[in-house]
Formats: sequence, structure tokens, C-alpha cells
Amino acid sequence: MALSSIKGKWALVLGASSGFGESISLRLAEEGVNICGVHLDRKGTLPHAEEVIAKIRAHGVQAVFFNGNAADREKRQEVITELSRVAPQGIHCLIHSLAFGSLKPFITKEDKDHVSQDALEMTLDVMANSLVYWTQDLFKNNLLSSGGRIFAMTSSGGTRVWPTYGPVSAAKAALESHCRQLALELAPYQITCNAVRAGVTDTPALRKIPGNDVMIEMALQKNPYKRLTTPEDVADAVALLLHTEAAWISGNVLGVDGGEDIVG
Repeated sequence: MALSSIKGKWALVLGASSGFGESISLRLAEEGVNICGVHLDRKGTLPHAEEVIAKIRAHGVQAVFFNGNAADREKRQEVITELSRVAPQGIHCLIHSLAFGSLKPFITKEDKDHVSQDALEMTLDVMANSLVYWTQDLFKNNLLSSGGRIFAMTSSGGTRVWPTYGPVSAAKAALESHCRQLALELAPYQITCNAVRAGVTDTPALRKIPGNDVMIEMALQKNPYKRLTTPEDVADAVALLLHTEAAWISGNVLGVDGGEDIVG
């Protein structure tokens, strides 16, 4: 039996120009899904974002992109307003893939070397709380369609520790909690919400973590497939879960890692 079609639907991807967001955007475009993307790129990386937009449009779908801080209230309202115009029927899925936060330890002898209160709160706001704010505004503006999906990218850092990863680890744990709560509250509207826990993946975000080379080597030894997870692995899983047949999967942390997390 063929899966239900998602062609012609809309996806809102936060963090759409690199890493998981980029791969998910391209994979959904292959399925005929229109993409509304929010990304934060400076002059040096903007050409790549423009390449992503061109690749999406090459699949014959619409690509409406916004360059700015996805955690900013005014930018969020700008995107909501445009979505109301181009997709008045609402979006089929929201992808939360924001990787912007502090990578400093909690405890050091010098104040300048540990995470500040402002940086810790910013990390939680961008990488976790923004999911709630986007969902609230989409719902309030009737842009979350019945049968829709919400996916938020988490990591094993939500339950494990790594030097300097404390602020992001806290954000990932909060993000997973937000997904569970949203799954409960959105169930009456037939909308699911899940966190997606990818295995160690060589993305720009990973490369910013001090000691990422050790993390990569450990994952290669630990993963049953003896390779890293790729953004395409995650994109394929998300694309599969967008179909009607996956409507009973909600409130979970879904491992997309080849079994990496089960190995001690």
C-alpha cells in the first residue's frame, strides 16, 4: 500500500540553511512540500543559503525564506504574517532545528571563563523555549493544520554530559519536556509533537563543540554501523513520519542514530 501524499503541503523549518534543517528542507522539497525557511546567515555563509533556496525551487515547489534571528519576536511575527498570505490553509509541519547557544562550563575560578546568566538564559530561550513561542503563534493564527506534525531536534546531550555542553544540555532537556507537553495539549487538534534525537552528526554545529574530534571518534567506535549519522538519515526519517500513517506517534524522543544510543 502506498503512503498518503504530502505533496503541496507547507513546512516551516527553523534553521533551514545548514545541518539538519537544510537536509530536511531539501528532502521534503523532493516530496513536493513547499518550504518556509528561517535562517541566520552573515555575508560569508549567505551564498550557501541562496544555493539551498535554489535547490528547493528546482523541485518545483515554493521556497519562502527569511534571514534573521528565529528567536526574535518581531521576526516571528513577520514570518507568521507572510505564512498567512502564502499558506492560508496552514502548515503541515514545523521543524525546530536551532543550534545557537553558549558552550562554556558552569564552574571556573574566573568569572569570565564560565557561562553567564544572560548566556545561559539565551541558550535556553533560543534552543528550547522558542519552540513553544512559535507553536503558540502558529496555533493562534490558525496556521497549524489538523493532522500536522511538529519535530524538534534534540541530542543525547539531553540526558548525558560533556565538558562545556552544560547550557546546551539543559536546553535539550527542556526541549524534550516541551515536546511532551505540546503533544498532550495539541492531541485534541490531531497534531503530533516529537523530539528527534540524531546520533553524532558532522554538522557545523558539532564542529563548534570543543572536543568534537573525540566525540566523533567515540561515536565511530560505539555505533553498531561504525559510521556517523548523516543529516540525510534524519531527513529521511522526518519525511517518513509526515505521512498520515504515522499519526499515532507523538510525545516521544525518537532516536535516529543506527542504535548508537543503546550501546553503553
